[in-house]
Amino acid sequence: MANHKSAVKRHRQSLVRNLRNRMAKTRIKNSVKAVQTAIEEKDAAKATEAMKEVTSVMDKAARKKVIHWRQAQRRVSRLQQAVNKIG
Repeated sequence: MANHKSAVKRHRQSLVRNLRNRMAKTRIKNSVKAVQTAIEEKDAAKATEAMKEVTSVMDKAARKKVIHWRQAQRRVSRLQQAVNKIG
């Protein structure tokens, strides 16, 4: 464990950030999974609604620097292409 007061604070902050980042990544995975299941079921309406959620979640994660902004755009783009194929 850290001995300096500032190092103890940094450790505490890193734990909070780690938890926040994990929560954001879990939200991304769950929302992407919802789109993929809608695509597998060939339900265009459900997939379109789920895509709105994915776009929002990815943009928020990119804004908070949980994932890189280009990765977020790339993943949204690929999912949107898959949704467009079924619709």
